[in-house]
Amino acid sequence: MTKVLAAWFLVASAAASPAVMPRDVVQGAVARVIATLEEAKFNQPGEALTAVGPNAERVRGEIRRIATDLFDFDEVARRALSRHWAGRTRAEQTEFTSLFTDLLERSYVGKIETYSGEKIVYTGEVVDGNYATVRSRIITRRRTDTALDYRMHEIDGRWKVYDVLIDGVSFVSTYRSEFNRVIQSSSYEELIERLRKKRIDVLAVSGKS
Repeated sequence: MTKVLAAWFLVASAAASPAVMPRDVVQGAVARVIATLEEAKFNQPGEALTAVGPNAERVRGEIRRIATDLFDFDEVARRALSRHWAGRTRAEQTEFTSLFTDLLERSYVGKIETYSGEKIVYTGEVVDGNYATVRSRIITRRRTDTALDYRMHEIDGRWKVYDVLIDGVSFVSTYRSEFNRVIQSSSYEELIERLRKKRIDVLAVSGKS
């Protein structure tokens, strides 16, 4: 869980032109996320982000916007569904992408709220045409560290993340294995029902409709 948490709070960001290197995008992203969290703590020192309230909702909304700027959620969804993607209709692909994006954003916001000043070190960048990998490490106060590789591609003139490797393990591959297991043991319809239920449960807890 710690490694997954570490991966999520590093991913965020800003629009980038091809002239801006992928590493710059990631570093700028981290600054925006941390600044948002620190500002929230400064303005409302007694309010935890896990609580409800205008400040908490504002911060969550900003974090979601940052994540949406950086991630190519369409590509993440396609890769996560893998060989099952081509057999779905356009409407089914659209629904899956929407449900999966909601899941990722909720997970991202939930984990990033626990950020507590870990040190972030960037260790390299490799660019190969329209693809790139940004390497970094997160070092905790106990001096343990987690390696993170951000796989990115250039799309519509912007660098976007389509996968994150956590100590060499792809989170897209992890979801792909989980989704494939559900489809193989049951059906694609069952997978969609599970994702729909997760969305409904979250809306019920938040009091939204």
